[in-house]
Amino acid sequence: MIVVVGSLGWRSAPPAAPAGRACGIALAAVARGAQAELVGRVGEDATGEALLLALAQAGVGHAAVLRDAARPTLLVAPAAAAPDQDDEASPFEDPSPAPARTATSLAGAAGPRLEGADVDLGIRYLAPSGVLVVTEDVPSDVLAAAVEAGQFAGMRLVALVAPGGLASRALPAGLPDDATVLAAPDQDDAGAFDALVGAYAAALDGGADPAAAFAVAQGATGWEPATPD
Repeated sequence: MIVVVGSLGWRSAPPAAPAGRACGIALAAVARGAQAELVGRVGEDATGEALLLALAQAGVGHAAVLRDAARPTLLVAPAAAAPDQDDEASPFEDPSPAPARTATSLAGAAGPRLEGADVDLGIRYLAPSGVLVVTEDVPSDVLAAAVEAGQFAGMRLVALVAPGGLASRALPAGLPDDATVLAAPDQDDAGAFDALVGAYAAALDGGADPAAAFAVAQGATGWEPATPD
């Protein structure tokens, strides 16, 4: 089993769908044939109901997703991609709409707040074995709780950090020696990074070692890390 801990959102613009890094990774893992469960929070509202229904229809488990009566489910609106600076708009024609880009990381968003106790409760309830993925949009105390609960359950840890790598986030002490730490890209227009992490987690869950799992994930998604300048 793959357990993904993170912030959950709902993309309101057509086609409406689950949004956020955690949802993207869980959906990608299920698409690779793995069993995936989410640990997070949604509001006690119609949007939250739609989100959970969509996850269930896609085969993603949400038994450990809590309902928050105080805060609404986070709505993620697509942001227009910035046009290339070299492109010049014609003064005689309306510019064509820019392609939509939906944020996958919900760091700092004002939705339901996941807490460390939620993660401990969720993992104990699921009693999983396999792979634990923690996204970069959770607070440090949630990451620390996830690391501790995952170690107790004997899970392989995959921790994501925000663009900028370790300089942007202090990892908790006692990180397992076999933990994988991946830095998210600045932009992920097509969800390629989510697909990479989901495929990597699925391969790990299937018994591959990290190097082989990453090679499988790269081959499955076509992901190519950016080369340094």
